[in-house]
Amino acid sequence: MKLQSLVTKATQFPEATVAVAAAEDEEVLKAVAQALQAGFGRFILYGDESVLSRLVAEHVQDVGHDAIRIVHASTNEEAAHMAVKAVHEKEASVLMKGNVPTATILKAVLNKEYGLRTGRVLSHVAVFDVPHYERPILVTDAAMNIAPDLQQKAEIIMNAVQVAKAIGIHTPKVAPLAAVEVVNPAMPATIDAAALSLMNQRGQLKDCIVDGPLALDNAISVESAQHKGIQSSVAGHADILVVPNIETGNVLYKSLVYFARAQVGAIIAGAKAPIVLTSRADSAESKLYSLALAICATNKQQGGTKDGDF
Repeated sequence: MKLQSLVTKATQFPEATVAVAAAEDEEVLKAVAQALQAGFGRFILYGDESVLSRLVAEHVQDVGHDAIRIVHASTNEEAAHMAVKAVHEKEASVLMKGNVPTATILKAVLNKEYGLRTGRVLSHVAVFDVPHYERPILVTDAAMNIAPDLQQKAEIIMNAVQVAKAIGIHTPKVAPLAAVEVVNPAMPATIDAAALSLMNQRGQLKDCIVDGPLALDNAISVESAQHKGIQSSVAGHADILVVPNIETGNVLYKSLVYFARAQVGAIIAGAKAPIVLTSRADSAESKLYSLALAICATNKQQGGTKDGDF
């Protein structure tokens, strides 16, 4: 499994520390236990100390207790504040959302005093392992930016490229998606896609190959691209799918999970550190893959990732 290979890659960084905000969540702690069993990560758990002690004893059991520290927080807001501040002060290198509303943790992330803003767009990057598909596929942005403009899409691509490189895709092929593969002035997504392609050709988007607009079938299927006569190094070979808006991304993400039974790991990129911002409904397995992805990404930012294919 491709995402299982990502877990193996994360074990190169056993000392990476993850700050978990409002960690009183069984699926989160199952993922923590799985990460420790796999051999990566140290964890600071912020939340109700008595509840966390009970859950850790139940779910982590005898694995890696010395790699876990519990810090009491009375409220979700306090837990988010403390976890973000730990990353800001480099006590931890990854932030993880536990049983806390997304708005609460993002408010802390965007705090001007101790937050994790860099001036770049924050964007959601998901890595999918789709059954019967020969390679990993990245989808962005399915959860953060509602209707990104051209400049925001350019930054979303740059964030995704950094994630792709962190997992061993050194020059990712990027497909800005639309409903058709030709520029149509009545369809803004096609105009943005063409502009992003030109920005790449002129060196404004580096370390990748961008070509679009492409429809989904043309982006991922060589046969479809050939049938339509599309001449492109990206068509049929895309590593990164860039959706035009959050509705498209959300539907594609959930279709892959629920219809295709794809496995997925996802992070928020563009901050000072990767953020594991999975849904409370996500499985422990998905949270584990997201943790592994975040740890690989943070070590890439710090120049520590070892070479190797995903």
